[in-house]
Amino acid sequence: MRLIWILLILFFAVAGAIFGALNGDAVAYDFYFATFIAPKGAMLITSILLGWLLGGAFVYLGPVLRLRRRLRAQATRLQAGDATAAAAPDLATSQSSLDAGRR
Repeated sequence: MRLIWILLILFFAVAGAIFGALNGDAVAYDFYFATFIAPKGAMLITSILLGWLLGGAFVYLGPVLRLRRRLRAQATRLQAGDATAAAAPDLATSQSSLDAGRR
């Protein structure tokens, strides 16, 4: 398994080096308030990385934090001894309908 990871890392490192070498032309990027002159390959890889990071941040700030909050509230109810918190109503009803369908 370790060999596969090493080969994958080497493959992407070589592919990135080739991509950067083939797209080495300097291009001016004008953002209205600033102008950057950088190679095409570097700016493309930077924009892909920035999009990946922003997408991950939006996913984390959206559903992940909401689900963590729900999980924390559920754990608090269970520790407080709330018997109804032990069985989630969504899962209980869906499980009983699945069992009824199997009979």
